[in-house]
Amino acid sequence: MKSTILNTASSYLLPILLLFSIFILLRGHYHPGGGFVGGLIASIAFVLHSFTHGTDDTLKLLRIHPGVLIPVGLGLAVLSMFAPVLIGDPVMTGLWFDEPFPVIGLIGSALFFDIGVYIVVVGVVLTILFTISQYSE
Repeated sequence: MKSTILNTASSYLLPILLLFSIFILLRGHYHPGGGFVGGLIASIAFVLHSFTHGTDDTLKLLRIHPGVLIPVGLGLAVLSMFAPVLIGDPVMTGLWFDEPFPVIGLIGSALFFDIGVYIVVVGVVLTILFTISQYSE
């Protein structure tokens, strides 16, 4: 039996939770948060949508299988780790732009590492949960 209230609420909560996950991702440099927690919140948004609309509709909303996100996120994280080597610095040395960006603040290689972690977490969590959901149906 489907709940009309949960169905309607999940449609509104999906974009709100995704925005909140991006806020947590960007906040992670200066306060608690970051790529892992932001990725979990984004995953929760899609899982909630999946509960109310079905796994197939949520996969259509994503447009790509979440498993594709895992190597993309890993690639971005590894690239940000080894980027300092190109200018002669040790691996995982923080590289930063000189001027802060509005709203976000200073942007550096740590942000790109966090974005990679965010993408990997979303990919792993959704792949596991959607696989379990599809096999249980």
